[in-house]
Amino acid sequence: MVYFVIYLFLEVIISVNISSSIGGLMTFLEIMASAFLGIFILMNFKESLKENITAVSYNCIDLNQFQNLNLFTLFGAILLIIPGFLTDIIGLLMQFSVVTRMVVNRYNMRSHNCNINKEEEIKSKKDSNVIDVEIISDNIANK
Repeated sequence: MVYFVIYLFLEVIISVNISSSIGGLMTFLEIMASAFLGIFILMNFKESLKENITAVSYNCIDLNQFQNLNLFTLFGAILLIIPGFLTDIIGLLMQFSVVTRMVVNRYNMRSHNCNINKEEEIKSKKDSNVIDVEIISDNIANK
């Protein structure tokens, strides 16, 4: 309860200060733009979820990273939909931290332990060492 009151106090202080400096119309446009951004992130969430599931299945990320990436994305998108400058700032920071973490994790894991590319390389190496020949038995050739 105390945290909610602190949040409301900070939200009102920040919103009044920013609204008084940018004006009513720009405040309205910012609220609408952040809501559309949050809805857009939620609509495209299934694509990032699919990529994260693939990364988990190939051991590129562990389950803890998978949960954090998806929870931060969802919670940040919901915060962007809720009107208010403080929630928008927190929601945007959550989105940027997720993007940064995804880029860093994917770059590090692909160069070290990610099995997505290794399985394809193993298959191509196996296929490159195969020589197709036809074996004709001497018994059949002499008849």
